[in-house]
Formats: sequence, structure tokens, C-alpha cells
Amino acid sequence: MSNKAKIKHQKIKIYTDGGARGNPGPAGIGVVVYDEKDDIIDTKSEYIGETTNNQAEYKAVIAAFELIGNYEVNEINFFLDSELVVKQLNREYKVKNKGLSPLFVKVYNSILKYKKVTFTHVRREFNKEADKLANIAMDNK
Repeated sequence: MSNKAKIKHQKIKIYTDGGARGNPGPAGIGVVVYDEKDDIIDTKSEYIGETTNNQAEYKAVIAAFELIGNYEVNEINFFLDSELVVKQLNREYKVKNKGLSPLFVKVYNSILKYKKVTFTHVRREFNKEADKLANIAMDNK
């Protein structure tokens, strides 16, 4: 964590996306953070090497938690276009894949630091900014 003062927000929205070209294949993540007024306050686009689509989706959520590490936030609402990851994080589905289990645990441990964290599935067309950042990362690897 940097020496900067904590950035305070009551509530933020985070859109994340992870993708791989091939499964597994070259992968990238995109994160867009919005404040209470729906203004973009932070973004991240990163190439993450060779991985699967689902691993990339989890790594995008993990990157979002790292990105907001210097924020003082009470409530975080995540929006993802991966129904599988959302249902796993909401504990509707069990995590059976051994490659996803440690990523799920890392996300779960990050959740514990906040008063309220939600995960909502959105259709891809409602996740355009995060999708664009993930694709930029894959294009610029």
C-alpha cells in the first residue's frame, strides 16, 4: 500500500472482465471502478499470460480488490458477465475446478475486509468498458 491518504467512498461499483483467446490461451483482464455518482474513478487493463477464461474472470476480481486497496469503502457492488463466477462467488455453485479453488479463496478472503460486497451477473453488452480493457490487454501483450 502506498503512503497516500485513504480515498473515502461509501459505495462503489466495479465492473470486471477477464478473457482468454483460446481456453487456455493468452489472457487479459479489465476493471472499471465507479463512485457513488457513476463517475469512473479508476481502471485497470493487464495482460496476465496464458490461462483459462474462468481463471481470467477470477483474476479480474482479485485485481479489482488490489486496485481499491487504498480506498476506504463500506459497500462494493461487483458486476461481471461470467455467470459461472458470479454463481460461485454467491455460493450458488460449488467450485469444483482445482484451478479455480485458490482464486475463489483469495476473493473470499478479500470480501471479509468490507461491510458489504455483492456480485451480480450482467450481459456482455452492459460490461463494455471492462471487456474493452481486457481486450486491449490481450491486443497489447
